[in-house]
Amino acid sequence: MHIQCAPGMTGLRYTLYKEHSAIGQAFLAGGTLSTLEIVPQWRGRGYGSYLLKEILRANGGFDAAAETRFSAPLPAPDNAAAWALARRFGFSRSGEELCRHRAPDLTAVQLTHQLLRDLLPPGGLYLDATCGNGHDTLFLCRTAGPDGHVIGLDIQPMAVQATNTLLAQNGMEHIGQAILADHRDLLRFAPAGSADCVMFNFGWLPGSPHQIHSQAEASLDAVRAALEALKPGGILSAVLYSGKVIGQAEKQAVLAYLEGLPLTRYTVLVCRFANWAETAPLPCLVFKRPAGQ
Repeated sequence: MHIQCAPGMTGLRYTLYKEHSAIGQAFLAGGTLSTLEIVPQWRGRGYGSYLLKEILRANGGFDAAAETRFSAPLPAPDNAAAWALARRFGFSRSGEELCRHRAPDLTAVQLTHQLLRDLLPPGGLYLDATCGNGHDTLFLCRTAGPDGHVIGLDIQPMAVQATNTLLAQNGMEHIGQAILADHRDLLRFAPAGSADCVMFNFGWLPGSPHQIHSQAEASLDAVRAALEALKPGGILSAVLYSGKVIGQAEKQAVLAYLEGLPLTRYTVLVCRFANWAETAPLPCLVFKRPAGQ
């Protein structure tokens, strides 16, 4: 069984084959699924579900990080199978059509970005202390704007290269740059009291072996350096991870350190996802209080 996709007049035509015979077809144009049919002798065997699932998959319908919207004509009121298929894949009635709208899942990193976007001033000095594949560095460049400066750090050459490539692809190389360096040495790039924000996304480099990941002792040294680098009113953000491979040591050590910071100098916000697993990523924000407050 396989699906063949071919361009139609204004969209894509999908044909489902079983043993070299076409048993179903669908037509998708601009997110509208105008046709989905299985030949009568093959109905009731799950082939409609298979065809619809693969069409949604091929067009990003199950991408947790993307917003997608699909529509389809309303089935006949007495077509119980069509209504059941629609409900199974998240379609519901919206006016005179079926609609399937999926918003991106909220992640710890996305939450951190949303918070920082509202808190950080443009034109500042920002550090991405664990730049990985560069997505946090790119976010900081867009937040900093043309008058800002962003420095990304990583100890893995492939991470530095990936970050600088991403920045160049998005026209941000004049604002930010990734440098091969240990995050514990970030004071070399942002002297004490100079940084508006230092960002950490601990764990491992996405796409690399999970056995290579940040460690508690080094991460604590980096966090201490970051707090020194921050100017009064500056913000440290950190996403902490735990799990089968990475364990709990780093997450618990950094969390305990942040919770023990003196209130006279810092305000610490820990954003726990209360109905997620205990191993869920944990976003944290630390606000360095201006002197005298």
